[in-house]
Amino acid sequence: MFYELLYPLKSIFSPLNIFQYITFRAAMSAITALFISFLVGPVIIRQLKKKHIREIVRQNGPSTHLSKEGTPTMGGIIILISVVIPMLLWGKLSNIYTLIVLVATIWMGLIGFIDDYLKVVKKLKQGLVAKYKLIGQILFGLILGIIIYFSPHFKEFNSITSIPFLKSAEIDMGIFYILFVTLVITGSSNAVNLTDGLDGLAAGLVGIITLALSVISYITGRVDFSSYLNTIYIPGTGELTVYCMTLSGALLGFLWYNCKPAEIFMGDTGSLFLGGVIGTIAVLIKKELLLVLLGGIFVVEALSVLIQVSYFKYTKKKYGEGKRVFLMAPIHHHFEMKGWAETKVVTRFWIIGILLALISLSSFKIL
Repeated sequence: MFYELLYPLKSIFSPLNIFQYITFRAAMSAITALFISFLVGPVIIRQLKKKHIREIVRQNGPSTHLSKEGTPTMGGIIILISVVIPMLLWGKLSNIYTLIVLVATIWMGLIGFIDDYLKVVKKLKQGLVAKYKLIGQILFGLILGIIIYFSPHFKEFNSITSIPFLKSAEIDMGIFYILFVTLVITGSSNAVNLTDGLDGLAAGLVGIITLALSVISYITGRVDFSSYLNTIYIPGTGELTVYCMTLSGALLGFLWYNCKPAEIFMGDTGSLFLGGVIGTIAVLIKKELLLVLLGGIFVVEALSVLIQVSYFKYTKKKYGEGKRVFLMAPIHHHFEMKGWAETKVVTRFWIIGILLALISLSSFKIL
């Protein structure tokens, strides 16, 4: 909004020229998101407590989590408000990449909100049936894939993805790129959802990833930087830097209330949309394969659940009794069961996340 309203007036008042700079708007949007989260956070927490919208802790989880029973959930609303409002103010709303990522935010946030609402308000144990939740994720992935593949705006790179660590190396998937996009969106959304089990874990990791994605988006949208680093240049994607920094600011604000002991949990309202948007951004800047490394913790968390469930079913069918690979899945609970304090698990996972982000950023111009 500010860009469309104020930048055209630069000829009258030259300081308004600053609104053309992505770095300025990204910084201001991040600060705005942080302050909005500080303003709306206490209000939303009070309202959720008043309406008894509280977390129901599963009885077969770690015993240390029983004390979390009754903590307000659906805190993803704080993140959503703290992202959407600053983006409407500081984002370039005529930019197609900005519009796509905002649609992803609202779409995935709505799926998560419905799931949380059915669980904690309507008291339906399963919430939104997994099948319908998956349909919503797949549908968005298919729509995004179709838009990218068939829209003239994306015709130069409509079906390619970059290969990490190899300069100017790309894979052209043809029509199958649509299915690939769907897999990335669905996989990333569910992976973050599975990781959201400890105070501050998912929010902190996504914050680290979005900071890295803000740098990569900026490079991708600059012809000089992308040429120097031998990576794909996509005009307009620099605007995603504004979104990434906005989300980072919103997550910092949310962590103020979500760090141990958490005053509020993000719920599926937050985790599904966070996973969905980092997948969307990776797709838009053609770094889908790099996301596997950048979001390595989320990949391991999802794989741990897949391995645990598959092995349990296999051993039960073969031996009549199910066996487990991990003490508990997702894998962050495995370490808790081994005696690690919750804060130790979160801090160490954050450290690994930072390391993966640094490795991802160093992947440019190696070979």
